Amino acid sequence: MNQAAGDTAEALFFDQSIPSTVRVVAETLFARIKSEQYPADSRLPAERNLAAEFGVARNTVREALNLLEARNVISRRAGSGSFVTYQAGHTLNGKTASASDDSVMVSEATSPLQLQVMRGILEPEMVRLAIINMAPRAIEALGEILSRMEAIRTDAADYARLEEEFHLLVARGTGNPLLIACYELIMDVRRHNFRAAQQKRHLSPKRIDQYQRRYNSLYNAIALRDIESAVEIVKLHLVDEQRQLMQED
Repeated sequence: MNQAAGDTAEALFFDQSIPSTVRVVAETLFARIKSEQYPADSRLPAERNLAAEFGVARNTVREALNLLEARNVISRRAGSGSFVTYQAGHTLNGKTASASDDSVMVSEATSPLQLQVMRGILEPEMVRLAIINMAPRAIEALGEILSRMEAIRTDAADYARLEEEFHLLVARGTGNPLLIACYELIMDVRRHNFRAAQQKRHLSPKRIDQYQRRYNSLYNAIALRDIESAVEIVKLHLVDEQRQLMQED
């Protein structure tokens, strides 16, 4: 896909004739495709799964996919699903650069403490906005992730993956595309450089159990739309993680 086509795809997000919910879904999917979370030729999740994740009706997801297909970002194959046709990256001084390259560069330049500082800035506000804007179906999807987290006893890697899913679903629940993109970058940085080492050091079975109880409290606060309690739980969790980080250093 050439740069002009990419510009055409991005222009859809400024078209005010498109319903805002459809535009947010299309924009979020396009951001994931550009960052190569969904790389070229990969298949997107099924419509019903995307609808559950975003907390919208399936016809909203279908309209968003139609927009992306019309701009040659994806192709839809009857009976098979939606496949990415967009080639992430662009030409800059004769060299191809991509969002994933930028993410690696940021990861290499960011210390674990700097990562925690950014999480402390973003996550309390993120959960506040999610409580205001999150659809009931998205909260139900959050509860399903929590149930899977609570079933884990010793597998640190699996627990860390579900923990990321939980946070990313909260981010998407804000309905703010810029915040979502910022938080996905934070998760990329966390994943690239620090997470594997950290989970081995401090995600013991005892700590997993402690975190499960904390995430249960956070989920209950979100489900009750209790902003004050949810923000306090998030802040407590971040302080605890930072304390662990300082002890490791």
